[in-house]
Amino acid sequence: MSKRRKQRKQVFTNIEIIDAGAKGKTIAKAPDGKVIFLPNAVPGDVVDVQTFKKRKAYYEGKAITFHKLSDKRTKPECEHFGTCGGCKWQNMAYEHQLFYKQKEVTNNLTRLGHIELPEVTPILGSANQYFYRNKMEFSFSDSRWLTLEEIQSNENLGNRNALGFHIPGMWDKILDVKKCHLQANPSNAIRNAVKQFAIGNNLEFFNTRNQAGLLRTIMIRTSSIGDIMVLIQFFKEDKAKRELLLDFLSEAFPQITSLQYVINGKANDTIYDQDVICYKGSDHIFEEMEGLRFKINAKSFYQTNSAQAYRLYRITRDFAGLTGNELVYDLYTGTGTIAQFVAKKANKVIGVEAVPDAILAAKENAQLNNINNVEFFVGDMKHVFNTEFINTHGRPDVIITDPPRDGMHKDVVQQILNIAPHKIVYVSCNSATQARDLALMDTMYKVTKTQAVDMFPQTHHVENVVLLEKR
Repeated sequence: MSKRRKQRKQVFTNIEIIDAGAKGKTIAKAPDGKVIFLPNAVPGDVVDVQTFKKRKAYYEGKAITFHKLSDKRTKPECEHFGTCGGCKWQNMAYEHQLFYKQKEVTNNLTRLGHIELPEVTPILGSANQYFYRNKMEFSFSDSRWLTLEEIQSNENLGNRNALGFHIPGMWDKILDVKKCHLQANPSNAIRNAVKQFAIGNNLEFFNTRNQAGLLRTIMIRTSSIGDIMVLIQFFKEDKAKRELLLDFLSEAFPQITSLQYVINGKANDTIYDQDVICYKGSDHIFEEMEGLRFKINAKSFYQTNSAQAYRLYRITRDFAGLTGNELVYDLYTGTGTIAQFVAKKANKVIGVEAVPDAILAAKENAQLNNINNVEFFVGDMKHVFNTEFINTHGRPDVIITDPPRDGMHKDVVQQILNIAPHKIVYVSCNSATQARDLALMDTMYKVTKTQAVDMFPQTHHVENVVLLEKR
């Protein structure tokens, strides 16, 4: 046993980091030729590596000594970088982040999908590299994450209350966040004020292990037209304390247009099966895009980077090349944002989505925007999207598909091939599963355009849009 353990943990010295991409990790080569995945280095660094996992084809490890620092490095903006798991690439200059995102997309399409690509259009970077998110959720905890220095100091650390993010891989430990660089003001001001007020008024922060306390989470949503939604999640009803906090928020931040709360006594803190109660203002906020208004409630899905979402949708519409005569199917339509965005250039758009609430929102938003040439249907794509559905609603000229990270079910891919539309526009947040699906369509369709879009600066995530046309 000890021999095996010794073999598993090794130190490799003077290793150069050569690549980045796989789930945000950087890549090096061990002396035995195996790949090493590391979370805490930048391409160009020369490091000593301590391995902690050995597999048949690779090691996982971390850099323990830095002999040379890469010229691709930059100083992280956030004081929480390295502890908070959110923005893993903050130490890499933005132009290099874009390079590795583009490279990953191209590699996935060519190596995994064996797709022949046209000339690749350069990735579309984000104008805002920080403060770009329109939605953030923070968790309360009465036992905040302590640094090694704090643990070793033997000092009285006072109260352990925290309002921030889960430490990666630790469901019950919360990092207390002083300033988050992901959401614009007044997000930080609201979170910090709530925390100080709660401490000052003895409002109990939640304890996940004991399932006890009052305050669970706070969600802040902002929109480009100035609307602000704040939702506080309480573990139990305590009218006096609840109203004390909500009234404080309302008075301290009069710019909040939607103040809501949830009483959630169950084991997890998802709100999708909970009643959301509007305390002050409206039960929704609005986002605007090209004159279209989208109503967003507490449970709505909406792309979290509004500015880049607009650019992503414009690319999708441009790739579709609509003339006004086409029947368009928008698969995995969500709240129908893309469907409504392309509707004015199409004859008719049919949206299909598995989540009933999303379809209700899609219908409501279409009505709000006076769009009469869209129809939305709810159901599991692989069951709803069948021959009977096509016979009823017509054979589409163009299919737009924006599936979840897992990509499309093989039955859905097969049905698209059966329908054989002139064009398919495939929007993906996971180019590996996109590559797999494109390979299944490769005999009938050729990739004629591809465009990566960076929705999430400082992270490894990247969206990719592909246009497929019949061979």
